[in-house]
Amino acid sequence: QRILFTLGALIVYRLGTYIPVPGINAVALSEIVNNTNSGVLGMFNMFSGGALGRMTIFALTILPYISAAIIMQLFSNSIPYLIELKKDGQAGRNAITQYTRYGTVLLAFIQASALAVTLSSGGLAYNPGTAFFVSAVFSVVAGTIFLMWLGEQISERGIGNGISIIIATSILTGIPSAIGQALEQARQGDLNILMLLSIGV
Repeated sequence: QRILFTLGALIVYRLGTYIPVPGINAVALSEIVNNTNSGVLGMFNMFSGGALGRMTIFALTILPYISAAIIMQLFSNSIPYLIELKKDGQAGRNAITQYTRYGTVLLAFIQASALAVTLSSGGLAYNPGTAFFVSAVFSVVAGTIFLMWLGEQISERGIGNGISIIIATSILTGIPSAIGQALEQARQGDLNILMLLSIGV
């Protein structure tokens, strides 16, 4: 039952990576992604399982949650109030988890706002303006919060480590296309066949 629940949750996650942010110019976005797929954008797109390249509601994936968790981990060893919370047992851990969720929402709003401004200034929105900004930000933030919740559900009702499983799924879904791209580069002579074999090993 736990395995089936986890598989069902991952199917929901993968479906969500194809739901686009409202008002996105898909043609212009596709051209930019194809031209910059090997750079930093390509790396972030891999971690999002292609959601960033398609500019979907899961474009930020679970990264704001990871950032918030790291920040809380640092603060919980330096801020007296949080240090005391850690000593309170399960109640304290629950409180820190709740603060991590709040931090996730805050970081998601900041990152989604930056993303919406970038989309508008880059000509990737059909009608850049306040309406697009608000809809894009809230769509992406809602997607991030949903993924955070989904990861917690996998941890509690699935096979555990929900956040890690979502990240691993994102990366694994990019492997077939990466292999195909490498084989195509080797066929065209852009990639040495020995180098390709070395990478495979």
